[in-house]
Amino acid sequence: MLMPKRVKYRRLHRGRMKGIATKGNKITYGEYGLVAMQPSWITANQIEAARIAMTRYIRRGGQVYIKIFPHKSVTKKPAEVRMGSGKGAPEYWVAVVKPGRVMFEIGGVDEAAAREAMRLASHKLPVKCKVVSKAEQEKGGES
Repeated sequence: MLMPKRVKYRRLHRGRMKGIATKGNKITYGEYGLVAMQPSWITANQIEAARIAMTRYIRRGGQVYIKIFPHKSVTKKPAEVRMGSGKGAPEYWVAVVKPGRVMFEIGGVDEAAAREAMRLASHKLPVKCKVVSKAEQEKGGES
């Protein structure tokens, strides 16, 4: 599972997800990318499930690039514990994803295989996604 080796603070504030992605919104490594259309927290488990879905489909051909990393810890208090007495312990890690963020990229496979692998991966994620190619992103200039 993805998680940071060390963090400065174990318990973070929840924060806000307003606006669109200004960083990580271009396809840099592969030819096709999976772009988020909604803001959300993507857990480390969901990232791993999407990665497995893609690599299983393309088998040994091509390369999968993960462009999001779960830096934020989400805390939770144990069940049936009274209010107060501090913040809970870190339970899992999430990546904050805004609309327009390229989450995964695939290179080295044909378009049909890449689109199908991305479609399978998008079912594992809690956000609406779209598949974009590097060529259409450069000429279209959108997201």
